[in-house]
Amino acid sequence: MEFDIGPGSNILGEASSRRRDPVWVAVLAINREATLEMTALFPATTFKGDGAIEDASSKNDGMIWIPDGTFRMGSDKHYPEEAPAHRVTVDGFWMDRYPVTNRQFRKFVKATGHVTVAEIVPDPKDYPGMLPHMVYAGSLMFLPPNHPVDLRDFSQWWTFAKGAQWRHPYGPGSNIRGLDDHPVVHVAFSDALAFAKWAGKDLPTEAEWEFAARGGLDAAEFSWGDEFTPAGRHMANTWQGEFPRQNVNADGFERTSPVTAFPPNGYGLHDMIGNVWEWTADWYSPKHQADAAKACCIPKNPRGGREDNSYDPRTSNVKIPQKVIKGGSHLCAPNYCQRYRPAARHAEPVDTSTSHLGFRCIRREVTDPS
Repeated sequence: MEFDIGPGSNILGEASSRRRDPVWVAVLAINREATLEMTALFPATTFKGDGAIEDASSKNDGMIWIPDGTFRMGSDKHYPEEAPAHRVTVDGFWMDRYPVTNRQFRKFVKATGHVTVAEIVPDPKDYPGMLPHMVYAGSLMFLPPNHPVDLRDFSQWWTFAKGAQWRHPYGPGSNIRGLDDHPVVHVAFSDALAFAKWAGKDLPTEAEWEFAARGGLDAAEFSWGDEFTPAGRHMANTWQGEFPRQNVNADGFERTSPVTAFPPNGYGLHDMIGNVWEWTADWYSPKHQADAAKACCIPKNPRGGREDNSYDPRTSNVKIPQKVIKGGSHLCAPNYCQRYRPAARHAEPVDTSTSHLGFRCIRREVTDPS
């Protein structure tokens, strides 16, 4: 029996080591049983959107032109991986107005027969130390505890759920009925890239993504200005309350939300902040390059770090490269993950999918459409 889920997820990079790290493998073994509690935790509700979002019918329909420009990328005020702030120039490009939705991803799967990473049983040879009873297809899923927890122990709210995938975001008993206009989740990097290539598009670089997210407000803290909730208005789907056990849903959503539920930024882009994290094309590095000494030397269209420098040193038994993800999610909270800002960034292993990670695409063109 399936249950319908309404709007709803944030994992830090440590948790995204999936089943390969021996400690995490043990944690997942303990938490696996908690998957059975999902029906009780998320009672049957069906979200009714305020109108269907149509699929793009021509080349750049559903996309926004982002003009070229120079901006200050990163931040010196927050997490260390965001520093140093530095000037970067990007060429103009087209960007999807909102993250790829369940409706759009379903169309892609129907046309191509694509099977996501979360639907494939992993090969134990690729994950030394993997527990035999954990060899199953699944994905990382947010599971809120009902009591206070140590915020240093992410295993208290993340579980590797058997059968969790884009059609069943909270395990086999869930579905996406009524969520066509919500962002698709449980997509690994290769899934996002496959969709982009099928659509004749690409994934944005970190610089392109951050430039677009700022919406023309180069020095602002958020995509919409310097105040998180101007005049008390929630501008993005984030967590309100004591993470991870209490979400008071002041923004109206427990989990994911329709991709146009919140106001667009200055470029007309929705959900650049909150709702779901988004994949970028860049390999992760633990910090940015220093600012150019002269204006003539400002990097143009930078492509991030090197693959061989992107590995997490804490998982030395298995080397999985990591990409940069941006934007934060509906699980970002003031008491835990203040990454609901354009400058914020995080590492994500390319083989990992989660219940709070999606993507959007871009198309690069050399001429301004105007």
